[in-house]
Amino acid sequence: MKAAAFVYPWDVNGDPDAPARIAGLGVEQVTLAAAYHSTRALTPRHPRHRVVTAEHAAVLYPPGDHWTGRTPRPYPAGRWAPGDAHGEAARALAGAGLAVHTWVVLAHNSRLGAEHPDTSVVNAYGDRYPWAPCIAQEATRAYLVDLAAEAAVRPGAQGTELESLGWYGLAHLHAHDKISGVPLGEAGEYLMSLCFCPSCRAGYGEQGLEVEELATAVRAALESLWRGAVVDGGLPAVPELLGEERAAAVRAWRDRTARSLQEEAVAAVRAAAPAGFQILLHADPVPEHCGANAGVDPAHILSVADGVV
Repeated sequence: MKAAAFVYPWDVNGDPDAPARIAGLGVEQVTLAAAYHSTRALTPRHPRHRVVTAEHAAVLYPPGDHWTGRTPRPYPAGRWAPGDAHGEAARALAGAGLAVHTWVVLAHNSRLGAEHPDTSVVNAYGDRYPWAPCIAQEATRAYLVDLAAEAAVRPGAQGTELESLGWYGLAHLHAHDKISGVPLGEAGEYLMSLCFCPSCRAGYGEQGLEVEELATAVRAALESLWRGAVVDGGLPAVPELLGEERAAAVRAWRDRTARSLQEEAVAAVRAAAPAGFQILLHADPVPEHCGANAGVDPAHILSVADGVV
């Protein structure tokens, strides 16, 4: 058993007392953000600031030259984490005797969706989720795999935690969320998270589904939830709402897509990492769940990564 803490570069940089203060808590390991989404954070003990606003998803180190000319590609951070903010913080933390692991957020990037709308998940109504890159798209998958390898294996890192390496959907989240007025429940959240971008439409077709019929069935299943006419029956209700064969085909496409991305990304990190490098995945043991803790099959993911958070 090891005591660990999640840390951001802005907790450490500019505060020479921070590494010793963290170590003094009995912490042995820090998981230090290397690629992170937009956020607003409190820093109550920092000598220079109390609130840090990270305006968009960014890498907290200088991205490599190999990204030049590519789309998508990672965005460098602004004034909240300038230069090699991750490297500066990592060296200070290691100097206090702390083991440093990286914290890498992958398929969650609202700036990417705003600037390149075609990369986003599209629901059955045609609405885009700019915070949710679709992991079925070839260019997006290549970006996520390469970002995982680069951001995970920073100088001196002994391991990594890969967050949002899987499907993203309706939940978790966008700025000033206002979606709690209708209690969709697990089945509703799942149906609202199904993607209908061109790549996913092609994938459903490979499973023998007629895509417009599927979209119509999803909207029909949601209609009673929008009106409050039924109580959500949870994920076991999805086959009843969509039809068993249709639900199974959708699940097969999504599971195959997420699993293959997880396998590719972890393999890329292993290829770039030194021996003994630990790879953990932020995960949810219910495969249909979407978000920062990607839905996984526990047996499968534990055959790929070293463990889960």
